[in-house]
Amino acid sequence: MSTPLLKGPRWVELRLHRPTLRTALAVLVLAAATTVFLRWGASAYPPVDRSCVGPCEPTFLGFADGEHLLREAMGKASHALLLFPLLVGVFVAGPFTARELEAGTHRLAWTQSVTPARWLASRLATAAGITAGLALALMAVFRFGAADLLGSWNMHWADRGVYEASGPALLAYCLFAVAVGTLTGLLVRRTLLAGSLTALVTGALLALLGTLRWQLWPVVQASGPATTMEPHWIGVLPRGAFMTDVGVTNAAGERFVARQCTPDQMAHFPCPSDTEIAGWFADYHPRSHFWYTQFVETGIVLALAAAAVWAAFLVLRRRTP
Repeated sequence: MSTPLLKGPRWVELRLHRPTLRTALAVLVLAAATTVFLRWGASAYPPVDRSCVGPCEPTFLGFADGEHLLREAMGKASHALLLFPLLVGVFVAGPFTARELEAGTHRLAWTQSVTPARWLASRLATAAGITAGLALALMAVFRFGAADLLGSWNMHWADRGVYEASGPALLAYCLFAVAVGTLTGLLVRRTLLAGSLTALVTGALLALLGTLRWQLWPVVQASGPATTMEPHWIGVLPRGAFMTDVGVTNAAGERFVARQCTPDQMAHFPCPSDTEIAGWFADYHPRSHFWYTQFVETGIVLALAAAAVWAAFLVLRRRTP
């Protein structure tokens, strides 16, 4: 006896794409098992004494210690998670939506007491539910593996990949990919073309907001008088702060970068008329801004996803009698 969640269109959708679901589950299990193994290696093979010469301590899979390998693996995993929304979008646009429309098999569902709107809603709910579950599971595996590394070298909270995989932004991008993939599949109705366009749109949004995200929330400004030529912000900014701009000021408060105002550089970079250094400045985001930028970025992406869902229903309504 089937459960209510697997009745009608949802049951058909899951049956049709069982190989993909099994592959995704296998990847998740493999990722979890590998992370557990690497965590064990990090504890069983602690960092060695760097002052010794030669193999003073046993190595772990060719690395000096287990933590080194774990750090390398988690760094690559964080970047791999950036590709997950693109993979989701390609699958939803191509095999999940466009291929069925291209082959005409959707007409069979519409003759089985399933309206086009209900058919589309069911597909969106199925794709979004499975995608959200996989994304949350992969994020949990990453957080487990990088629990002791976040905030350290090469795993800063503001780094690309680490930032997305540590908060709700990645989930929002996945849902956006589902929405855009469905819309593109309805518009194009060609498997390869729909998948390619969805990957392009999703990747463009990831790149755009990845560039603009630090402008979504006001920075904190630190400044002080110039007493020496040393970087004055060292020891002033809070631990883990992410700097967005740094430089010096003249007596009028104009900002510039001292090394760009040398005679051989002034022809290429704009400099104030008075280049006498009077103070220093640093714009930065403290660690507490992580959640602020995450929620703002997530809201923007979800709003775009909702617009894509609305457009998908509009396209379906105009193309069906």
